[in-house]
Amino acid sequence: MRTKLTSLFVTVLAFVAFGTSQAFAQGFQLPNMQVTSTAFEDGGIIPIRYTSHGDNIQPGFTITGAPETTASFAIIFHDIEVAIGGGTGDVTHWVAFNITSREIPEGSLPAGSMQGNNIRGQASYMGSGAPYADRYHHYVFEFYALSDMLSLPEGASRDDVMAAMQGKVVAKAAYVGRYANARPQ
Repeated sequence: MRTKLTSLFVTVLAFVAFGTSQAFAQGFQLPNMQVTSTAFEDGGIIPIRYTSHGDNIQPGFTITGAPETTASFAIIFHDIEVAIGGGTGDVTHWVAFNITSREIPEGSLPAGSMQGNNIRGQASYMGSGAPYADRYHHYVFEFYALSDMLSLPEGASRDDVMAAMQGKVVAKAAYVGRYANARPQ
């Protein structure tokens, strides 16, 4: 009896370990989706035009390499240099979802796209806005290719969008810009 229990335990343990490693491996095998922009280079300085200190214009992007199974895209744009209230939260500048085009024009979203709320509670793009004379902040545009549309209303929170994307992400990419406000207010 003891041998059978030991054998069963080893079998279950191997199944759990193999299944878990497969799940982790699938995350590393996502397609090589790429994002480009003519506004600024990935990792480069964000021009004032695209910031809250300038014209507050949303940059345009082109997405390539997303799998054929992609039904929509979502974008989350945030400043990772901030720890709100001493916690792990950062500043959400823009949330967009249900984007069906791989071409996102400057200053607008394709028809049918929706926007979630930024940190100000507005369903709109909020450009970079590092405080005057602060160090460069790193602003990350996270792009998600999704297997389905999200059943969320305009103005959904970042947390709601992240939760709704669970199990639907088929590819992911990031585009980073840096910005420091060198102009006195």
